[in-house]
Amino acid sequence: MEGAFGAEIDFAQLVKLYGNDPQPQEVRYSPAICLAVQATTIQGYPNMKHISTSFAERQNLTMRMSMRRFTRLTNAFSKKLENLKHSVALYFMYDNFCRIHQTLRCPPAMEAEITKQVWTIEDIVDLVR
Repeated sequence: MEGAFGAEIDFAQLVKLYGNDPQPQEVRYSPAICLAVQATTIQGYPNMKHISTSFAERQNLTMRMSMRRFTRLTNAFSKKLENLKHSVALYFMYDNFCRIHQTLRCPPAMEAEITKQVWTIEDIVDLVR
């Protein structure tokens, strides 16, 4: 974290411990039960009431719904690790530079002032030419 963001950040980790239901009905599709949640300060002085997995879980859901290879019980997977890496990179380029997010009303890269316009897919293709 310090290498990416510097020493002046507040960083905490939330660990959720999951287990099986003592009276299992349908095990294959049933999610595990959250048995405990443990928040730990890693660096700085984070506000413990703001430690949450909501942003990461929302990102994971959006990625799973947007890319079939991350949908459970599918055969649309990458046979080569290199293909998976390229697919994820394309997804994040599109999501951050092209797709207008509903809450931001612009792509995240524009909100962060990394770019001044909404990119097109052609703009992404031009990066590799």
